Amino acid sequence: MNIAEVVGFALATFASIFAIVDPLAVIPFFVSLTEGDSKEEKKIIILRSVVVAFIVLVIFALVGEYIFRIFGFTIHAFKIAGGILLFTIGFEMLQGEKSKTRITEKDKEEALAREEVGIVPLGIPLLAGPGAITTVMIYVSYAQHTDFAPLGYAIIIGSIGIVCIFAYIFLSVAERIFAKAGRMGILAFSRIMGLILAGVAVQFIIDGVLGAWHMYFVS
Repeated sequence: MNIAEVVGFALATFASIFAIVDPLAVIPFFVSLTEGDSKEEKKIIILRSVVVAFIVLVIFALVGEYIFRIFGFTIHAFKIAGGILLFTIGFEMLQGEKSKTRITEKDKEEALAREEVGIVPLGIPLLAGPGAITTVMIYVSYAQHTDFAPLGYAIIIGSIGIVCIFAYIFLSVAERIFAKAGRMGILAFSRIMGLILAGVAVQFIIDGVLGAWHMYFVS
C-alpha cells in the first residue's frame, strides 16, 4: 500500500466533500429559517440536520455499487454525468448563485412553514444534496479500484463525518459568523469552494471519458 496515494486520496476526498456540502453557504438560510427560535430549538435543528446529512451520505456510500448494478450503467458514465452536474453547481457558486439542485424558492417558502426544517431542507438537500451524493459515490468507485479499498471506504465515511462536524460547528455559531462576515463574506468563501468544485468536476469528466475510451475502443 502506497502511503502517499492513501494520503492524496484522503485529502482529495475531504476537500471535495467539504466543497460540495459547503456548510458556510447554508448559514444565511439557517439564520432566516430559525429566526425567533430559542437556543435549545436551534440546537435540536442543527443536530438533526447534520445527523440526517451524515446518514444519507453514508447510505449512498455503502449502496452506491448496487445502484450501478441495478440501473446497468458504468462508473465511467456516472463520472461524466456527475462531473457535469458538479461543474454546473460549481459554476453557479462562482456566479454567487444558490444551486438550483440544492433548494428552490418554492422549497424555501414551504420550509418556513414546516417544523421539521432540520430534516428538510437543511439536512436534505442543503447539506446532503444531489451533488454531495454524487461526489461520495464517485469516490467510492475510486476506492474500489485501489489496493486499499477497505481503508478507502473508511476514509470516505470519515470525511463525511468530519464535514458534518464542521457543519455542526458553523451552524452553532451561525449568527456570529453571519454578523461578522455578512452575506458578502460568505459569498466570497462559496466562490472559492465553487472554483475547487469546478476543478474536481473537470477531473471527474476527464477520468470518465478516458475510462470509457479504454473500455469501448482499446480493450
